[in-house]
Amino acid sequence: MKIGILAVQGDFEAHAAMLAGMGVDTVEVRTREDLQGCDGLILPGGESTTQLQFLQEEGLYDAIQKFAADNRAIFGTCAGAILLATHVENPKQESLKLLDMTVLRNGYGRQMASDVVTGPSTLKKEPLEMVFIRAPIIERLGPGVEVLAEYAGKPALVQKGRVMAAAFHPELTSDTTVHHRFIKMAADKD
Repeated sequence: MKIGILAVQGDFEAHAAMLAGMGVDTVEVRTREDLQGCDGLILPGGESTTQLQFLQEEGLYDAIQKFAADNRAIFGTCAGAILLATHVENPKQESLKLLDMTVLRNGYGRQMASDVVTGPSTLKKEPLEMVFIRAPIIERLGPGVEVLAEYAGKPALVQKGRVMAAAFHPELTSDTTVHHRFIKMAADKD
């Protein structure tokens, strides 16, 4: 099992540290070649417009779409969730269009409004800890997109097939529940 983590900016090192603690090998993805041999890919938080520009300039935009078409697992957190959405608002932005949802950038407020909360999830009985930092709001979901966790009446963690998106940063907690879900997705080759 090897998980690629887009390593342009943002919190990619926190994802790598969490996965290392779970015994999972990771590789920093900065080129198309870095994706080869990966069972899954994490698109971390950061600034979605900067990341999108990098993906387009380095040929990773098409490579990630092919990665998804090859039925590989992809997980986007915060800015990564924005990159996965079919529709991005506030303001409008291009995206990879791999998960049928509409997101509102900075929907939960700017940096000063960032917060650590708990909310219900389908992944465990106890409330799930969620770290929101300039987080997007998942405003609309397409058919078949499953809500795995909610916050303030809105989806916060969603999945369809082998694509999962979180409006929050699970890698900034000590709880590995969300990453376990992703690793299971990446390991399931069916």
